[in-house]
Amino acid sequence: MSSIALRWRRTLAVALTGVSLFSVTAASAAEITVWCWDPNFNGATMEEAFSRYQAEHPDDTINVVIFDKAAMEQKLQAQLASGTTEGLPDIVLIEDYRAQKYLQSFPGAFEPLNDHVDYSTFAPYKVELATVNGQTYSLPFDSGVTGYFYRSDLMEEAGYTAEDLENITWDRLIEIGVDVKEKTGETLLPIDPNEAGWLRIMMQSAGTWYFDAEGNATIVDNPAIKAALETYQRLAAADISKPVSGWTEYTGSFTSGDTISTYSGVWMTATIKSNPDQSGNWGVAPIPRLDGIESSVNASNLGGSSWYVLSSAPQKDMAIDFLAEIWGKDVDFYQKILVDQGALGSLMAAREGEAYQASDEFFGGQPVWQNFSTWLSEIPSVNYGIFTEEADAAVVAQIPAITGGGNIDEIIAAIDAQVRQQIQ
Repeated sequence: MSSIALRWRRTLAVALTGVSLFSVTAASAAEITVWCWDPNFNGATMEEAFSRYQAEHPDDTINVVIFDKAAMEQKLQAQLASGTTEGLPDIVLIEDYRAQKYLQSFPGAFEPLNDHVDYSTFAPYKVELATVNGQTYSLPFDSGVTGYFYRSDLMEEAGYTAEDLENITWDRLIEIGVDVKEKTGETLLPIDPNEAGWLRIMMQSAGTWYFDAEGNATIVDNPAIKAALETYQRLAAADISKPVSGWTEYTGSFTSGDTISTYSGVWMTATIKSNPDQSGNWGVAPIPRLDGIESSVNASNLGGSSWYVLSSAPQKDMAIDFLAEIWGKDVDFYQKILVDQGALGSLMAAREGEAYQASDEFFGGQPVWQNFSTWLSEIPSVNYGIFTEEADAAVVAQIPAITGGGNIDEIIAAIDAQVRQQIQ
């Protein structure tokens, strides 16, 4: 064989080897698709998480698809109901209140993660809400751990310190609100008569819900629900609240100073801090507990969401590995998304990090994130069931009767009757 022919064969062999290696590399690369609804919050945190995973898996990529929340839920529901898996993502974000509805309505649609995630490292209530028959399906994400946000400067004018708002009951808060109004003329709280978040907060603080673990309605003869409705009625009668309609009017009331406090999830922190001129004039205390209910604690939840892997996911193994490695273990990741997005995750080990322990001058130097993470660990676990939204609607229908001084037992009976009719 001539030297020219030999060199040509060697060149061809090297070229073919390169093609072979490229083919192997291309075949090993993969892309996972994620559905979520907020580019600046859950979308941004997912992008950050994958950038960390990509450091060890440089050929893999992620496609984060942002939807309107309602449109995403409608699309997911429709596809799961039709049995059509084509076009579904690998990972989807689901609001915690809706989790059981999806898991119980579409058995087999989501992948259990017990063999991949150490759930003992997460806030127990977040694990419980994604568990069915001993199998847990979510990678817990953001918490809705609640707090009582208040204008510390205006409270001080009336003679109240941060210590006066620690570990109090709702009745004590009502007393404080009456006293503050008498001394300063300030209105304590905004109240939206078209939403039932207040009842969710009060119920979960007592470790109860509209339904039991088997899905049976537990509205009648539920002491915590009765106490919550009575508390709301007393709050309305005390003339320390202002009615508002919708999100913009609600948040605008306390950010403008029209009202001086609110109770909400930790995610409200960013809204309150959007007014830098109020820095140093705010404080956060634990949520009040129900009077007369022994199980009620000064910790609860409002909102929150978690990540789920579809059983039909084209890149299921990679999706699980990614969630388990970053969202399930990376404490430094949780520090970064706390600082950058204000995302308070559910991984309990993250609270030992520097970001969580930092003080916040906006809130008078309080270690706000550390406090929220402490309250997070104290939230009672409840099963939200599959009809929370229907029960909320039944409660909202009775709010005029509650605030109008109606008989609470009769109101409870009406709520129960509407719920039972809707869930038949």
